[in-house]
Amino acid sequence: MAKTSAEQMRAWKGPALFSFGFRPFFLFGAVWALLAMVLWLATLAGMVDLPSRFDPVSWHAHEFLFGYLGAVLAGFLLTAVPNWTGRLPMVGWRLAALFCLWLAGRAVVLVSAALPPAVAPAVDLAFPLVLGALILREIVAGKNWRNLMVLGLLAVFTVANGLFHIEALSGDYAAQGTGLRLGLATGIMMIAVIGGRIIPSFTRNWLARTESLARPAPPMQRFDKAVLLFSIAVLALWVAQPFAQLTAVALIIMGVLHLARQLRWQGHRTLAEPLVWVLHAAYAFIPLGAIALGLDQIMGGSGAAGAQHLWMAGAIGSMTLAVMTRATLGHTGRALTANAATVAIYLCVFGSVVARLITSVWPEMSYVAGILWLAAFLGFALAYGPALLRPKPPVQP
Repeated sequence: MAKTSAEQMRAWKGPALFSFGFRPFFLFGAVWALLAMVLWLATLAGMVDLPSRFDPVSWHAHEFLFGYLGAVLAGFLLTAVPNWTGRLPMVGWRLAALFCLWLAGRAVVLVSAALPPAVAPAVDLAFPLVLGALILREIVAGKNWRNLMVLGLLAVFTVANGLFHIEALSGDYAAQGTGLRLGLATGIMMIAVIGGRIIPSFTRNWLARTESLARPAPPMQRFDKAVLLFSIAVLALWVAQPFAQLTAVALIIMGVLHLARQLRWQGHRTLAEPLVWVLHAAYAFIPLGAIALGLDQIMGGSGAAGAQHLWMAGAIGSMTLAVMTRATLGHTGRALTANAATVAIYLCVFGSVVARLITSVWPEMSYVAGILWLAAFLGFALAYGPALLRPKPPVQP
């Protein structure tokens, strides 16, 4: 007799950490975001000399984008794909082995200066390649063709990581290279695609539960698809020609279109529930980042790195925390409501983004941004770590 996902998880007698894909990757992804920031701040202060082949800024960018986000993507996909396909989730020692492969990537990139040049790229890229093969197998076996786009984005994300390694090994400044832009653009498209599904759905459910008559526009209407297609073209242009005036204008148009898309989702009606409004707030960094990048280029500014952080720390940082908190509550049997600790996590990550923007005129604020970032991810580890490490409590009759 075929097992259900719940039966498969209950059959696993090892650590609860490996009973579902979101558990190790959400928890240790957050821990890595915390530890990597500690190392980055220590490097800025001249206290640490990183033993990596990457320059410090490139290591910092790589480990957030491909290290941290790679872990969160794995946790999300390993949890979502069984729901998409109706197939059993990966649990147990196979999940533990995949997790160890991610850990190995973090370790070898950090100490890559002491290793042959090919070791760090090979080990680091092995994780997304294996993850992609596993996801492809599940999508094909479940004939879940509509989600091949998500797998395609993961493939592009992996190519971007490879380009980042090539640029770094070639002596280029990888933190401003094609690999980073391609990886960041892919992350933004993932939020636009997946966020465009879950934000209207979660908003509709909450509004219905509160007996509000308002409803968001249904997900993936013609306008949404047009915005996504235009965004792909604009982001491809930004990856190839980041300083062109045409790119700047296109980015601003893209930002306006995403604002128009988001306004249809009734986010202003969700302020009573942080688990819902945080999704809207995180998505808003997509149009804000696009408009800021475009305006910076048109005005001949040099704040592209700060504007780019609206996408990296803003859109990616806050959206991943929003999804991790909600998914952890739902999949560990907790009530879907935000407590004070959860709200503090959200406020800290938003405060970190604001502080990072101020560094263009007040460089010392980089330490404030880093401390708020540490507070957000330490808060997640402390508030949600126990639930991620313990078995899901039995359903009360």
